[in-house]
Amino acid sequence: MPEPLAFLSALDAAREIGERRLGCADYTRALLQRIDAREAEVRAWEHLDPDQALAAARAIDEAITRADARGSLLGVPVAIKDIVDVRGMPTGDGTVLHAGRVATDDAALVRAMRRAGAWPIGKSVTTELATYTAGKTRNPHDAAHSPGGSSSGSAAAVACGMVPLAIGTQTNGSVIRPASFCGVVGFKPSYGRIARGGVLRQSPTLDQIGVFARSVDDAAALAEALFGPDPSDPATALAPMPPLAAIAAQTPPARLRLAWTRTPWWDRVAADAQAAFDEWIASLAGAVEAIELPDDARHAIGWHRTVMEADIAASYERDYDTGRLQLSASLQRQIERGRAITAVDYRKAIENRARVAASIDPFFERFDAIACPATLGTAPLASQGTGDPLMCTLWTYIGAPAISIPLLAGAHGLPLGVQLVARHGDDARLLRSAHALMSRRAGTIAE
Repeated sequence: MPEPLAFLSALDAAREIGERRLGCADYTRALLQRIDAREAEVRAWEHLDPDQALAAARAIDEAITRADARGSLLGVPVAIKDIVDVRGMPTGDGTVLHAGRVATDDAALVRAMRRAGAWPIGKSVTTELATYTAGKTRNPHDAAHSPGGSSSGSAAAVACGMVPLAIGTQTNGSVIRPASFCGVVGFKPSYGRIARGGVLRQSPTLDQIGVFARSVDDAAALAEALFGPDPSDPATALAPMPPLAAIAAQTPPARLRLAWTRTPWWDRVAADAQAAFDEWIASLAGAVEAIELPDDARHAIGWHRTVMEADIAASYERDYDTGRLQLSASLQRQIERGRAITAVDYRKAIENRARVAASIDPFFERFDAIACPATLGTAPLASQGTGDPLMCTLWTYIGAPAISIPLLAGAHGLPLGVQLVARHGDDARLLRSAHALMSRRAGTIAE
């Protein structure tokens, strides 16, 4: 039966494939049947060749037979956001200006993924140059609604069982937001933990790789496979890498301690979302304490925009100069604002990050994680855009690890994610906290 196979967890699929109780080709065939059943409505894929995918799966089966394949994610196919290079596949970056380019090498993260036994099944839809103008993907829970951006295809593909895992990126809110809208786990590790070589460069100081899964365990396993330094990315550093998957699955050694912040933007959160969060917080009994973020948190939004738009202007200069009329009006305006930013303002916005991070850091001496909304509400109508990333901006700006977990729903039944944030470098403990919240009934968290 294709349906149960399509919804296997990534770790269960890897275990079954590795122990030869499930063929990688059979598993891939089940996923392709699921894709065939949902793709016309969801439209998550930019490039997917079923024959090529099955050939790759059969090659893995043959390698397993020869005892020549191994890895924690052996045989697991992964959707790759279409700004990440995969050897032999096109990388279109969501714009006609880059259409037709076929990658000649794998991105660093794809090489790392392959070393863990996982493999790229195809390229998922992104927005225009990973900014705000939507692609063709629709929300798998209601096709009239947006899946979020810019990692829209990746989140949607995982949500409806097309793949167990997917890669996304975040420069503002492009992992956390679509994860919340599509009702999946979206994990953005600390800045500098996953190499970005072979990935479209938007903002070198803000771009971060993230992962999508249907469970925290699966997200931790993929992130762990991707962690590590690479010469292609100077932001990565040689440092001990924690066993994310093992720590994520642990029971916290003491009662989980959560800080809850409505953030300075609570008045912009939709009424049904406010009600859902208030009810969730009340259910956590003694495990949560309300906090107020420092004043610099509000200013961080403007500083982030300064950095991001100046970097976008530099990164997309050639596209603007040679193909401006092929860019959306929204992206043209971002580039033009970025070109007007002074070096002094840019430098101040970069330097202020350390101060903002330091002002928030004391909370992590008392709490395992800070909880807040992942988005301002449930997914907007597709005609209204990809949604506001405001609830993610602060955390992206300071490079903190963040995760959206699908715990709540809005008034119309659409998913609503809870965002957890930790101190930079504390990815493992963040995943453990998220796992605890996902696996326990809310009323017993404080026990």
